[in-house]
Amino acid sequence: MIIVLFPLFTGLLGIIFGYGNGAIWESMIGVFEEAYKNQLICGPSILLIGLGVWHHVHKKRLSLIPTRFNRQRREVCFMPEGAIEPVFVPWESLSAWIIEAKGATQFGIHRQYGMGIGFYQGETLISQEFQCAGLELAISHWEAIRGYMEYEVNDLKSIQDLQDLQGPDDPPHEGLHTFRNARARMHQQIREGRRSRLSGFFWYLYHVMTLWTIPNRLVEWEVRRLERIGKQALPEVMRAWSEPLPEEQWAKPSEELLRLSEQVRRMHKRQPHRPITQIFAEVCRRG
Repeated sequence: MIIVLFPLFTGLLGIIFGYGNGAIWESMIGVFEEAYKNQLICGPSILLIGLGVWHHVHKKRLSLIPTRFNRQRREVCFMPEGAIEPVFVPWESLSAWIIEAKGATQFGIHRQYGMGIGFYQGETLISQEFQCAGLELAISHWEAIRGYMEYEVNDLKSIQDLQDLQGPDDPPHEGLHTFRNARARMHQQIREGRRSRLSGFFWYLYHVMTLWTIPNRLVEWEVRRLERIGKQALPEVMRAWSEPLPEEQWAKPSEELLRLSEQVRRMHKRQPHRPITQIFAEVCRRG
């Protein structure tokens, strides 16, 4: 699609700026022709390599069992590497940490961040760690987990839907619904005068060049596939543990956690501009 549209755009630019028969126009045509020749070879090769990597990564998911959080039981289920049975850990015994590493290279200071969660089983630390793009993002991962377990956060919209493209009845992942919501919002902004019609034209042009709704449909297919694979990989004991409980059987937070949480709220109210991480650290030091 992009290859077909490229000569049209360059021709339009030639008409607008008046260099249809000039040297610039000829050089642009030459660049396009060379790129077209190389793409006939490189395009299918890159596609095959990408499909091979995708298949290899997704094949691993058949044997991977994710860590699961159950707020009704206030427990976390780990499946340590090499273990036969999952391990169930009380939520309040879980530890979480942020990793920050710095190194000097010839290009400057290189920083890496990550997040880890785990628990001690006797003298052995069982943990899971993963890389994050930044310090704030690593902290936000933990806050999303903590919000789910402590504050009954049921959807991503309330904590990270920055573009506001999730409706109240929409699934939490991206898909056709986010495309339709974005288009409806764009039309509403044009009607209200907050957006020009030219901007709407370029919105349609961009999505036509990116194959309209095909990327969104691929995302929905991927989500359905992952859900199906995830259910197949879970051991039977983990499935039974994940079943909902009657409300009268829900576990309650400990008195110590309630006391510390109240101290955090009071301190945050007195010092609203202080970083929340410093407040948590001070409350933990005080005990």
